[in-house]
Parts: sequence; C-alpha cells; structure tokens
Amino acid sequence: MTYELYYWDGLQGRGEFVRLALEEAGADYVDVARTDRGTGKMMDYIHGKHGYDMPFAPPFLKDGDLIVSHVANILHYLGPKLDLVPEDEKSRLFAHGLQLTITDFITEVHDTHHPISTADYYEDQRQEAKARTGAFLKHRVPKFIGYFDRVITANPTKSGHAVGDVLSYVDLSLFQLAEGLHYAFPRAMQNFDSDYPNVAKLRDAVARRPNIEAYLKSKRRLAFNESGIFRHYPDLDQDPV
Repeated sequence: MTYELYYWDGLQGRGEFVRLALEEAGADYVDVARTDRGTGKMMDYIHGKHGYDMPFAPPFLKDGDLIVSHVANILHYLGPKLDLVPEDEKSRLFAHGLQLTITDFITEVHDTHHPISTADYYEDQRQEAKARTGAFLKHRVPKFIGYFDRVITANPTKSGHAVGDVLSYVDLSLFQLAEGLHYAFPRAMQNFDSDYPNVAKLRDAVARRPNIEAYLKSKRRLAFNESGIFRHYPDLDQDPV
C-alpha cells in the first residue's frame, strides 16, 4: 500500500526527515501536498474533517486508515516496517530517544532566526536572532552534535552508525542535520569535519548510498531555502567558535 506523506510544499522542513527514510527504503509513497489540491487535502485532516485522530500540524503520515503525526513518532512507526532500526526493543527505544533529541535540536535551529515569534518576520527580530544564533553556535551545536559524535564512538558494534551495525533512520536524520547546518552557517561550520569526525563520516557515507544519492540528484529533493528550518542569513553566520 502506498504511504501518503503530508507536509508543506516548497520546503524540506521537518518533512525531509521522513522523506529520507522513505527514499532510502525505496518505499512507495506520495508527497501529497505536491499533488493537485494536495494542500487542501492536508488541511482537511488538520481541521478534523476526516475524524477524531486529527494531527496538530504536518508532517503526518497516512498508512491505510492509520494517521501518524510528529517526525520522531512517524520514524518510530516506519523504522521496523522499512528495516531502518534494529529488531531488539532496547535498540529501538534508544533510536527513538535519539530521534527525540534531534527534535529538540531542530527546535533550537528554528529559533535562531525566529527567537521571539513565528508570527513575525525575521527582519522584525534581526537583533534578537543574531544574539540567539551566537549562543546557539557557541554552546548548543557543540552540546548536541558533540553528543551524537560520542554516541557513534560508543556504539559497541564500532560500525560508524548511531544505533546497531547497519543504517538506521537516526543516521539519515544526522545526515540532514549536518547538511542543514552547513547550508545555514557555512562559515561557522568550517571545522565541522574535524570537530565532529564521526558525524562527518556518517554524513558522507549516507550521501553515497545508492538510493539517497539518486534522491539527492532528483527533482524530489527540494533545495534548502529561506522558508525552511535551516536558513542562510549572512548576518547570522560567523567565524568558527
């Protein structure tokens, strides 16, 4: 059965974490909002026109009659189905915890350019954004990306993956984090590979995977832009800390 992914058209955003898993697995899916009247269909679900199990916001996934919302929840659901998480419960729970930590980090990325309110434009909070970004690059990137680098080191399989001895959805999400940070803060990330060598090696390994490589070259892969989570505003970038 074809999966239906619902997310805003025109940007990678949070939906990209789900797309990467579906693409890596070669899953049959439709990016609904990119189809005719797809955004209206998505809003019908959000407004409860299809029943009680309405999602709060995209992304959400429809699998038959089942609606699954929130990125970490969607990947927790898809992982076993797409063979993107180990079989044992301990590993699956650890992977889910890592993905939830990624969710926390994504919120902080978003708040670099919208630290006051999502209802206001970036230009209306430029000074606050610059202060927030400085603290983010100095303290939060090392805290989060450094943690993920240590997780890869500590993996008892020594596989170079975050969980287990083969690729998981967490690895795909770490690839997206690394790519997004390089897009948003190219100056600040100049030392990324030396500061976080395990995440850098994993990023490169994911990019070389046949299905991911094909996806990145396809029209299905939307470019980073200033409507997404990772935004490149030169005023916010800085030299490496």
